[in-house]
Order: sequence, then C-alpha cells, then structure tokens
Amino acid sequence: MPMKIRIIGGCGSGKSYAARQLSEQYGIRHYETDNFVWDRSEDNLRYSHEIRDVQLMAVVESPEAWIIEGVHYKWGQASFEQADYIFVLRTRRWLRDYRVVRRFVRTRLGREQWNYTQTLHNVMQMIMEYNQRFDQVDFPRIMEQTEHLAHKRIVVTHNRQILSYLAQAQQPVENNYNRL
Repeated sequence: MPMKIRIIGGCGSGKSYAARQLSEQYGIRHYETDNFVWDRSEDNLRYSHEIRDVQLMAVVESPEAWIIEGVHYKWGQASFEQADYIFVLRTRRWLRDYRVVRRFVRTRLGREQWNYTQTLHNVMQMIMEYNQRFDQVDFPRIMEQTEHLAHKRIVVTHNRQILSYLAQAQQPVENNYNRL
C-alpha cells in the first residue's frame, strides 16, 4: 500500500528537509504546495485557483505514494483527507527564524539551491509576519481543521521526529504465531 504523507509547518520549520529525506529514503516523490501556487517560469506569477487545485488533485488522487509539504492549509483539504500521516511541525520560533536567515545566506553564497530567488524583503516577511502568524493564528486553525483526522495527525517539534516516527511505523510486526 502506498504511503501518503502531508507535512505542514511554518517557514523554516524543516518541512522541505524532512520531505527530501523521506523521498530519498522511501523512493517517494515529494511536492511543495508553493509549486502548486507559483508559476516558477516568471517572478511573482501565481497560478489561478483552478490550475492550482487541478495540480494538487492530480497528485492527491494518484494511486502512487506521495509526500506533500507546505504551509498552506486553507485550500487543499483533500491532501489532509487522503494522507496516511499528517505531520504538523511546531518548531520553536527562534529555530525557524534562524533557518530562514541561514537559507537566505546559503542561497546567496551559492551553497544551496532554492526554487526561487529570495530577497531581503522575503526574509523579513517570513520572520516578522509569516512565522508570527503561524504561531498565533495558523497553528490553532490547522489543529481545528484537522481535528477529525486526529487519529493520523502527529504534532512534532523537530523534523527529525518525522523520520524517526515513520522508521518505527515501517518496522515489521513480529509474528507471534510462529511460537505456537
């Protein structure tokens, strides 16, 4: 049975890192919700809601395994509904802010690739606006929106916990019938 994983968290929480690690470890393709929203062929060009939703549903309704990561939750409820696991990253704010700044510096120095060109304005917006809003507004709303899915929702404080959780979940259960 294919594994379908939804990872959500604030900017710099470790969503992309966890998705890349899981993708490599399990051979599952991963998708960023940002790439459903933004047409990367031009700067600051958004897809229409219709195109965004069609792209998301093509992944979600696929019989293949998938990993979808991103901060978006107001649209794409199907990604939560169809997921086998929903990981909500509740990383400490200082760590998220540090990672946002580190990513900016590393991309500017050419040490890290990113799928868009970050500006200092983007970095400040992520730190001063988006991460604050995630803690105060978005996290409670995500928890409320996924309350009926609490049986498959796992709140973690570090991206490594996602990797550990799934490694344990994938362990074969010992067959006690062989002892009879």
